[in-house]
Amino acid sequence: MKVNTQSVNFNADKKLINFIQKRMDKLDQFYDKIIKSDVYLKVENTSNKENKIFEVNLSVPGDKFVVKKICKSFEEGADSAVNSLERQLKKRKEKIRAHP
Repeated sequence: MKVNTQSVNFNADKKLINFIQKRMDKLDQFYDKIIKSDVYLKVENTSNKENKIFEVNLSVPGDKFVVKKICKSFEEGADSAVNSLERQLKKRKEKIRAHP
């Protein structure tokens, strides 16, 4: 799957981008018709420790999933967003199977 990663107000290093790509590739196991995914990485200028925003827009035929997570690190955000998308994709697949 093609993952388009954009970092806002900072430059993401290759290690982080590769980590995100690996996590997003796991979604292909649950739903094989994923068209594309856009990942947005943002850092808020606050004194709060949880200032990393990880947002994913996932496109599948006839639908679009948007997940936004605010965490201490982008890796943590990627993990929780992928888990959330995993549940949504499984739910969608079951719906499609139930109503052919």
